[in-house]
Amino acid sequence: MLPKRLVLDSWISTGTFAEFVGTILDMGAARTSAYVCCANVHMLVEAHQHPDFRRLLDEASLVVPDGSPVAAAVGWFHGLRQSRVAGMDLLPALLAEAARREQSVYFYGTTDEVLTAMVARARHEHPGLRIAGAYSPPFRELTPEEDAAETAAINAADPDLLFVALGCPRQERWMAEHRGRIRSCMLGVGQAFPVYAGLEPRLPLWARKLWLEWAYRLWLEPRRLWRRYLHTNTRFVYLISRRALAYRVGRPHIPA
Repeated sequence: MLPKRLVLDSWISTGTFAEFVGTILDMGAARTSAYVCCANVHMLVEAHQHPDFRRLLDEASLVVPDGSPVAAAVGWFHGLRQSRVAGMDLLPALLAEAARREQSVYFYGTTDEVLTAMVARARHEHPGLRIAGAYSPPFRELTPEEDAAETAAINAADPDLLFVALGCPRQERWMAEHRGRIRSCMLGVGQAFPVYAGLEPRLPLWARKLWLEWAYRLWLEPRRLWRRYLHTNTRFVYLISRRALAYRVGRPHIPA
């Protein structure tokens, strides 16, 4: 398993992009009931404020440095050259390598429209890819009977990798609740679904390098996201600054 380093209160996995891809596919091939979280600023602030969510992240097999500030913080506090490993890049890379290794995948979450477009693109780009299934659950809490039926259906399809897009923190909680019940490596990749489907454009590379994806998402969905970004971004900057100051004065364990 890839080593982890502490950023604020959360343990972030470290390694190269290729190491993340290989580790995830190996867990899938082993039919390990594991889950992978793609950590951005929002997720780390959620973990800082909610101990139950922090425990959920701690128990993940991998916590991918999805956000550029998260990857940068690994370097700031641990002296490592950690590149960003974005979920939007992981998804297509894992599909390509799964096709090469003859491993199977399953898409769970979002809408039927997105899933149909995703499956069409995946089959076009990787004709040999084994797509075990795709399902859009209701946008509400499932009954125990519905959840048991969906879990049984996924296990019957027997995928190596189960891509989950239910939104943060719902998808992370869902994966944690189904660890030990679903025989796959589960990955919470959220926003990567509509981007891969071609239904939502991705920010150009130059803007991503300037850490502007949050601004782009805010421009796309201002009414839904403005409160989140106002709170989480400013809170993250405050917490990181406070932790950095503690390191500079020789007190790295100050509570943030």
